[in-house]
Amino acid sequence: MHASQGRSAGLGLALTSAFAFGGSGVAAKPLIEAGLDPLHVVWLRVAGAALVMLPIAWRHRDLPRRKPALLAGFGLLGVAGVQACYFAAISRIPVGVALLVEYFAPALVLGWVRFVQRRPVTRAAALGVVLAVGGLACVVQVWSGLSFDALGLLLALAAAGCQVGYFVLADQGSDEDEPVDPLGFIAYGLLFGAVLLTFVARPWDMDGSVLGGTADLDGTAVPAWLLLGWIVLIATVLAYVTGVVSVRKLSPQVAGVVACLEAVIATVLAWVLLGEHLGVPQIAGGAVVLVGAFIAQSSTPKAATAEPVAGSADQTASEPSADERDGGVRVDGGARVDDGARVDGGAGGDGPAAGGAGVAAGKAAP
Repeated sequence: MHASQGRSAGLGLALTSAFAFGGSGVAAKPLIEAGLDPLHVVWLRVAGAALVMLPIAWRHRDLPRRKPALLAGFGLLGVAGVQACYFAAISRIPVGVALLVEYFAPALVLGWVRFVQRRPVTRAAALGVVLAVGGLACVVQVWSGLSFDALGLLLALAAAGCQVGYFVLADQGSDEDEPVDPLGFIAYGLLFGAVLLTFVARPWDMDGSVLGGTADLDGTAVPAWLLLGWIVLIATVLAYVTGVVSVRKLSPQVAGVVACLEAVIATVLAWVLLGEHLGVPQIAGGAVVLVGAFIAQSSTPKAATAEPVAGSADQTASEPSADERDGGVRVDGGARVDDGARVDGGAGGDGPAAGGAGVAAGKAAP
């Protein structure tokens, strides 16, 4: 019961994160069309979110001392790296192609879990990844932009690698005696990311007057500051908080596959709010992504059986099992129950996602 409830809560958080990340593009694109450089939009987004999370960072000011490498790694990969590589990629190859390559990340997550962490991966998890990536190819209409260069492809693959870092690092430290608080983890990740992006985006060259004017949202004049507020508060703060917590409640594999919905959501929002065309292949592809995400998140691996140690038969017979002693297990692909043993090898495949096909400024992170 508790495991089912925890997994349902994790799935709800993952969907919220996908919606929040996916909604970034429809707000960012009008700002870019109004005169802001895409990298400046990214810097405003991350720096603004870091400023919002600053009180939380102060509250957890012991984290940099306890986990400096973890926080720096998340800021480098899950915040700055994934966005910088994505924007560099779309400057050379079509947005849809860059999105598809980046969302190869769930498959890379499965490879990391299976061959690096040596956890079992279910067939349903692999099937979910295949369906999600295949459906995404239809959503972004990859066949419409196959003329890309090798450097652009390498940059998109780098964005996928950074996204793997987002999912893997978000799950680190969650099963320790003193778990890393997710809010503090996100706050310092954004701070590190903002510092790194400052050197890449060069915000001192930004045209700040754009933020005092209006931007065109499919024929409607919207205050630029309102769009920026949406990007900072919803598409970054809310997206990262719900995304990281969902990874810990589900698993990096499952959360990674559900994150593929971000591109679908972004495409639909661009259709509704920006008037961008949504064809039959995109609708069909979105349905396939949904099916893949459902298969991945609903599959639960079998618990690993502990092998008895030679010469410890009496001790094994007299001691309670891990389940009885700790009161529960964590099954990746499901929820964490109490503080018991952790059974690895869940289903599925964020992270943070791009803002959607045709929306060049929609990269979320992560």
